[in-house]
Amino acid sequence: MLKIAVVGAQDILGQELVRTLEAHHCSVLPLASGPLTKEQEENDIVAFAPTPELIKDYDAIILAQPEPKGLLDKFSGRVLDVTSDASRGTPAPLVGAWGTENRLFVRPAVEQILLLLPGLIENFGTVSGVYLRSVSHRGETGLMELHQQSVAVLQGEEPGTAPLGYRAAFELVPQKPKGRITDIFTPTFHGDILVLNLINPDKLMSKITNAPDQVVWVDTPPTSRDASTRSEALAYADLDSSGHYATLIIGFDAILWGVLRPMIRLLSLKV
Repeated sequence: MLKIAVVGAQDILGQELVRTLEAHHCSVLPLASGPLTKEQEENDIVAFAPTPELIKDYDAIILAQPEPKGLLDKFSGRVLDVTSDASRGTPAPLVGAWGTENRLFVRPAVEQILLLLPGLIENFGTVSGVYLRSVSHRGETGLMELHQQSVAVLQGEEPGTAPLGYRAAFELVPQKPKGRITDIFTPTFHGDILVLNLINPDKLMSKITNAPDQVVWVDTPPTSRDASTRSEALAYADLDSSGHYATLIIGFDAILWGVLRPMIRLLSLKV
């Protein structure tokens, strides 16, 4: 049985990590990342103050919040950083289990979703599109800030932008393109949508009826709510009559596909 500590177990993402690990028969130590609010103290999950002594015999540490100073200085086990702005360590592999690296950080969920493309559309050719990204990738901070900003706007006040760094309430916020994919931050709590334009002037494209594991074909484009309430990714395809152009829309839960599923795969956890 793996012994795993979760830093930031008092927040929404941390709670999801603890429950998922326990469901996969791990011994889990929930650790706080700072002082607890009254609501957090009343959660079902009791979080302990993080100290090096508590974690010294654990196999792995998962960071749902930035690591407290000095906590991991002498820790010799594996570290998986799932915070939204993680940069220390090595990017986690998109397939397979954990390699020889000691510290990994997870990749954006959209990179996992793009891996599904060869199993959805045959001869898909060139790809471009937009990624409609909810605030869930920023964890509890994103959810609370969107709520507080929305309340401020509805009350006729100018919302603060810290700590998100941008106005999220009632706004679509395009980001600088990354290759052929442009992220657009949306004022939604959960549920991400990837809209892809596919072009292949040389070969005919076709929809692959038998979708990959954990993907479901749907008859209408999925909404963010649809995506947030399903464990599967929801895929919708529209091919033109020539077979050379197509639009593929995929709805998915960014936390599930970007954090929970990769964690299970990397740690080789079994149900």
